[in-house]
Amino acid sequence: TFANEVGLVALGQNLLKESPASGSPQTGTPGSTGFGTTLQGFLETSNVDVVSEITNLITAQRAYEMNSKVIETSDQMLQTATNLR
Repeated sequence: TFANEVGLVALGQNLLKESPASGSPQTGTPGSTGFGTTLQGFLETSNVDVVSEITNLITAQRAYEMNSKVIETSDQMLQTATNLR
């Protein structure tokens, strides 16, 4: 861990580099004060609200469908106007 994790420099692809702002890395025993633990056989939980994201996806899909219908109707109106001449 670092004294200031925000000070790490992002290299891309989830890689970070030590910088003067981050300070030197601190080592210690997992589970001791200030250090987390690593458990075998567990998955990291997602920070995404699945219900909210599905709702957003459905909303975007509905908006796309409505816009598609507007374009289709506009095309039909232009076709009708062209046939009137």
